[in-house]
Amino acid sequence: MMLLALSLAALPAQASTTDPVVEAPAASAPVTVHYLASDAVADDTPTDTSSDDTDDQDESSVKSEKDDVKSGRADAKKADEDDLTKKSKKRVIKVIQKKTFMKIGRYEVGPEIGFVTNDPFLNRYVIGATLDYHITEIFAAEVQINYSPILGSGGENDPDWKALSKQLLLENSVSPDISKLDAMGSAALSFSPIYGKAAVGRKIIAFDMYGAFGLGVVHTADDPKALQVDSGDEHFVGSDQEWHPTTVISGGARVAFGESIAARIEGKSMSYIETINSTTLEMKNNFILQGGVTFFFPSMK
Repeated sequence: MMLLALSLAALPAQASTTDPVVEAPAASAPVTVHYLASDAVADDTPTDTSSDDTDDQDESSVKSEKDDVKSGRADAKKADEDDLTKKSKKRVIKVIQKKTFMKIGRYEVGPEIGFVTNDPFLNRYVIGATLDYHITEIFAAEVQINYSPILGSGGENDPDWKALSKQLLLENSVSPDISKLDAMGSAALSFSPIYGKAAVGRKIIAFDMYGAFGLGVVHTADDPKALQVDSGDEHFVGSDQEWHPTTVISGGARVAFGESIAARIEGKSMSYIETINSTTLEMKNNFILQGGVTFFFPSMK
């Protein structure tokens, strides 16, 4: 901005007199115009800075809002990450592992030993063998043969008699219904719905649980001393040695110690109808608890 400066010539001094003086009109004073640069003259006029302050405040406000937005996004992102972390900690991951023990298409054979658990009068010990063919991993066809030796011929020294039998016969002269189970055979369909693994030390052991349903036959021999009859009695001779059809229901567990060897423990219930003295029919049930070691062949595919 250019500044216009006017310089006026000094007017002539008035005479100090008492006489009236007629003042002549003054001549026109010359006018001089000077153009000065604005930066050459000190400007004492106050500057209006309110608009600049407003701009600064707006910029600060915008920056603050941006920072808040960024901070909010960061907090939301962190919250999402925390949620994902919590979910991942609670997530159950299912892993399907390869089975280390396979039965499909393989034979299983082995010896077994056991005893009758529910006969109150006699001790019956059982030895036998089992043969299974595993059609699938779940289903198998099973054949079992068992033998229970007769260890005595009756009387107080008979190892087959329990204490209750001796008390009833020798002290009370009561004849209990005694028939000795001495042989049995069965065929059944076995199924194994449960398979699992267990860690024993640093070794992983596979196991399964199974059940079986089938039919069989049982051979029994009556004890004439227990029945207090003569061994030549016609009623006794007619029923002293008998074969009985029986139902078979069993269940157990198999623990594999390798690809070709396993241990088994099972319970087997056999129900049949027996004839006593050729005159009386009686329902019998024998529950056998047995275990053994079995071997698998051929090798796993």
